Parts: sequence; C-alpha cells; structure tokens
Amino acid sequence: LNKGANVNAQGGNYSSALHAASFHGHEQVVKLLLDKGADVDAQNEYYRSALHTASAQGYEQVVKLL
Repeated sequence: LNKGANVNAQGGNYSSALHAASFHGHEQVVKLLLDKGADVDAQNEYYRSALHTASAQGYEQVVKLL
C-alpha cells in the first residue's frame, strides 16, 4: 500500500482485501486498510459488504471497526 497498491482492488476469493481481512477476523489489517482508504461499502459478488462478512463470522471487534 505504501508503494501505491490500490487498496480497493477487486478480485480473488474474497473480492477485496477488506473482505478477506473481515472474513478472517484480522482486526489490525482491517484497521490498516480503513486508514488507507478502503471502501467500507464495497460489495462482493453476493452483494455483501465487509461488515456483513465480519458479522456473519462473529467477529465483533471487526464489526465495531467497520
């Protein structure tokens, strides 16, 4: 990200880095991505946001961050 990678790049199994971090409950990564401007409203192929993903997985702290 410090070298110019797109924080909102789409693709892969989780749609975005924020979705992946949210799915796995990685609070520090979620915070970093948000600090770098990740779009909290971005949706995956099922029209779910990272908030939906974190909530479905039971990651309360990630939900609070989002």
